[in-house]
Amino acid sequence: MSFQDNLESLVNKHNELGDKLAKGVSNPAEFSSDSKEYNNLTPIVDLIKSLWGKKDELKDLEEIIESKDADLEIRNMAKEEYPNVKESIEKLTEDLKIALLPKDKDDEKSVIIELRAGTGGDEAALFAADLFRMYSRYAEVKRWKVEVMSMSENGVGGYKEIIATISGKDVFARLKYESGVHRVQRVPTTEANGRVHTSAATVAVLPEAEEVDLQIDEKDLRIDIYRSSGAGGQHVNTTDSAVRITHIPTGIVVAQQDERSQHKNKAKAMKILMSRIYEQQRMELDQKRSADRKSQVGSGDRSERIRTYNFPQGRVSDHRINLTLYKLDRFMEGELDEMIDALTSSDQALKLANSEGLLD
Repeated sequence: MSFQDNLESLVNKHNELGDKLAKGVSNPAEFSSDSKEYNNLTPIVDLIKSLWGKKDELKDLEEIIESKDADLEIRNMAKEEYPNVKESIEKLTEDLKIALLPKDKDDEKSVIIELRAGTGGDEAALFAADLFRMYSRYAEVKRWKVEVMSMSENGVGGYKEIIATISGKDVFARLKYESGVHRVQRVPTTEANGRVHTSAATVAVLPEAEEVDLQIDEKDLRIDIYRSSGAGGQHVNTTDSAVRITHIPTGIVVAQQDERSQHKNKAKAMKILMSRIYEQQRMELDQKRSADRKSQVGSGDRSERIRTYNFPQGRVSDHRINLTLYKLDRFMEGELDEMIDALTSSDQALKLANSEGLLD
């Protein structure tokens, strides 16, 4: 099917769905499915109709320019307008090709975000806390909900590890490029001589798995119950409320002890476990994503960085797309859209380049 034929079939499908929904669909599941498909197609069909309108406009201008009977002034106006319309057609065609790229079915999902201190001791833990605050501020702007599931503090205001859910619309689509090692260069508050130190923290963003995404067999789980201990568990250590769940086939282990209730700890642990297993399955299905993930999410070593936060120079640099923004203070306050938009555009351009010929 040619690109033009594909566009026509999408418009026809949109019209058919519109007529069907207008007449009424009695089955609730079918109505929901048709409505979702219709709404997803609407912005694409709007682009198609705009493209067709500009192509008709270009054809009219060509006829005026080539006409010997047309007034000279009108022909000159047509010649002047011609490059603008042609440029609009090229832009609309590019936008359409991007809109028609296969969508990541997990883009609409909420996420589980895991941050861990890497190289740098207490300073790395403080940086992990700063990153979590940054993502929380961004979530506020987007009207998403953040819920901490577990945390391990270092005693000076930092996090050795913190795991949270971020719920809302298109959370994974916006945060999926954040997975990786984040490096910070700054003078620690404990540094008496004012020397710049380098530390690192890892971020893992996992699409939240639902039961429809993943079926886990009970016999594949080993569940250990034990007494909570240490920070967070000191108030509930009189009962065996902590839970450790091991998924035997994959070896993935999740432990939870932050809640007083054994059942709440088990529920949280299962939620994290399902998302980690689901992400592993995603990686196995997509070899390129697997390779990317291995290079982005590691031990927290400084050499595995995807982004550097340089406080003395007030800049944040993403090394995957060679973009540097000189507004680190605002970035740390949650102004992430410029960086995320650039990462999204770069990813779309790469996918578009890989699909050349398929959309022509």
